[in-house]
Amino acid sequence: MDIIKENKNICIDCKSRLELLQEAMNLSITENALLSRPRRVITFGIPVRMDNGEVSVFNAYRVQYNNALGPTKGGIRYHPDVDLEEVKTLAFLMALKCSLAGLPFGGAKGGVEVDPTKLSKGELERLTRGYVREIHQLIGPNIDVPAPDVNTNAEVMAWFVDEYSKIKGEFLPGVVTGKPIILGGSEGREEATALGGAFVLKRYMEKIRGSKKNNKKPITVAIQGFGNVGGNLGKILDDWGHKIVAASDADGGIYKSTGLDIKSVCNTKDSRCKLHEMKNVKRISNEELLQLPVDVLIPAALSKQITVKNADKIKAKTIIEMANAPISEEADKILADKKITVIPDVLANSGGVIVSYFEWVQNSDNHYWSKDKVNEMLKEKIEKAFDNVFELSQKTKDSIRISAYSLAIRRILNAEKLRGTIG
Repeated sequence: MDIIKENKNICIDCKSRLELLQEAMNLSITENALLSRPRRVITFGIPVRMDNGEVSVFNAYRVQYNNALGPTKGGIRYHPDVDLEEVKTLAFLMALKCSLAGLPFGGAKGGVEVDPTKLSKGELERLTRGYVREIHQLIGPNIDVPAPDVNTNAEVMAWFVDEYSKIKGEFLPGVVTGKPIILGGSEGREEATALGGAFVLKRYMEKIRGSKKNNKKPITVAIQGFGNVGGNLGKILDDWGHKIVAASDADGGIYKSTGLDIKSVCNTKDSRCKLHEMKNVKRISNEELLQLPVDVLIPAALSKQITVKNADKIKAKTIIEMANAPISEEADKILADKKITVIPDVLANSGGVIVSYFEWVQNSDNHYWSKDKVNEMLKEKIEKAFDNVFELSQKTKDSIRISAYSLAIRRILNAEKLRGTIG
């Protein structure tokens, strides 16, 4: 009976991912047990007074997966498909991401099961403040630091800071990252995830192309999910001279073999790129975009977009995971058999949490840096993480994902041993 109760806490997806590492790391039973379940899982309901006077109760979660390296860190997403198992998996990946980047953070994640498009701005604010009231005792600058994620943004974080500060009786901007700059946010945070991914892709191309004569030839890129991350990454790669041949959002995608005119649909500040306005392009589905014959495919939308149903149809040479967990484990094996290189999310999209760390440091010191300095420090940190992973992958002949996971987990376990948690 005790074993049955204990197993209910296991993150099923995390356990499966750890099994992939058994040959590379030979994890002990104790290490597996420690890593396959979160330290703390918080589930709760948030009652919200709706605009019509009725009260709706929303399911909400916060998972603090591992804090061996420091306070836990991770975003909060608002989405109708949010569930506890997904939040556990994303918290696990955040733990690996922070470890791999060399940050003094553990991993966490939060979510609310809600369709934010069906809420008014006032309802969304009351939902956010309700979330804070439910978990304020379990978060804080030195305990657990939330951030924006799917369908949350700087404005949501501003409400979060305000409610938390009211409860605590003092202004504590470090409780979250991804805030508006005027409330203690960091320069460069909005583009950080995309810029970090661009640095990783550039570094990877430098490694594999070396001194080949055609190493200046522009790469062809398809981006699924042209929101904040995908859109900003598209603009950066376009500025760097690469050819964005396809892009998509929730309404579908567009394709042009000679390259899309990104500047024509991404020319306004503080707004999403308007793909539907582009002329002289082929309209395609998100599924068709994934199957295009490009140099680089960038899934930057939601989880598990590449599965056993479509993995054998992928024609890209390289995949950069800018979304969290966009490839299922089974699909990952198929892609490996096809010799398609996958640069995993824990490395590729870590630019966001790296600059979140910078924001946290600036809040602690009450001293703020220029955007150029932030970007320079981001480049240095994410390139170092990539180089460490690539070097290990070349040495062991393991995939980049296995090498990234191995480095991250080894650092977490070393911290656990130094703390005396395990022998």
